[in-house]
Amino acid sequence: MKKLRFAVLGCGFWSKFQIGAWTEVEGAELVAVYNRTRSKAEKIAGYFSVPKVYDNPDELFRKENLDFVDIITDVDTHSDFVEMALKYGIKRIICQKPMAPDFETAKRMVNSCAASGAKLYIHENYRWQAPVRRYRQILDSGIIGKPFKARVSFLSGYPVFDNQPFLKELGHFILTDMGSHILDVIRFLFGECEELWCQTLAVNKGIKGEDLATVMMKMKDGMPVYSELSYASIVEHDSFSTVHVLTEGELGSAFLGPGFEIRVTTRQGTMSEIVKFPSYAWADPDYIVNHESGIHVNRNILNDMLGIARAENTGQDNLETVRLIWACYESASSGKKISIEEFK
Repeated sequence: MKKLRFAVLGCGFWSKFQIGAWTEVEGAELVAVYNRTRSKAEKIAGYFSVPKVYDNPDELFRKENLDFVDIITDVDTHSDFVEMALKYGIKRIICQKPMAPDFETAKRMVNSCAASGAKLYIHENYRWQAPVRRYRQILDSGIIGKPFKARVSFLSGYPVFDNQPFLKELGHFILTDMGSHILDVIRFLFGECEELWCQTLAVNKGIKGEDLATVMMKMKDGMPVYSELSYASIVEHDSFSTVHVLTEGELGSAFLGPGFEIRVTTRQGTMSEIVKFPSYAWADPDYIVNHESGIHVNRNILNDMLGIARAENTGQDNLETVRLIWACYESASSGKKISIEEFK
């Protein structure tokens, strides 16, 4: 089978793990990398033996014969690089999450790709984390019966503002940063949302955006889902880079908790299993749950490109996650419950 040739735009922190995930997938060949700071591109190219390095994206598009591009740049540049790829006739485009800095830009990106006959994919990896996939299998098995309530939590005291001071200046923070992950996991596990109510706070001192958000959602089947996101929580089990989920059903409950343990409780008792991971030279073992998930999302997207399977993370699908993020901001600002169908 002929491999699809692709280029990566953006060689920052996350690129090592996204490219590393591509090295585990058959059928794709990375032929070029771009970064505005050439030394960063050269470092990544050297690590993964990529033959071509560019610090001018137009030059890359002119010189390289590409089947697709993978955009791993800052969120504010995503739409520009999508438009550039379309201008050069690229029909398959992958973009890192969050898709865009606002809902209007996300809609424009999706519409531009559709008008050009191009496929847009969003690299949203949390729904591809091995514990989340296994948890979905358990829910689908029916062992806990029909779910009637759920809580999805991301609670962390990780010092993100110390490591990345620019985050203090963002007017929107945790809902765009982690909300894109957590709200997408909720959609993956429980379907679409009918309405929501959200409250946000800034707990850490000297930040412009919110580092705490609580969201009460009514799903389309009537099920209530409570979500909590925090970068201000000093808790026993910090969930940085992962997610904890408790679902209650008519026959029992299922809890995805610390250490990637899933505990299923029925009237017969509690069963436990721990999700394990292989190791990879390019991945950080402390964050393997995130890094390994990139392999699965990349493979799913590639299979869609090859016509083997349908991609879950299309731009059109992810637009519904983006819709939830900005509906949350509207609710937090107005203090009102928001109908998702009416939030255009």
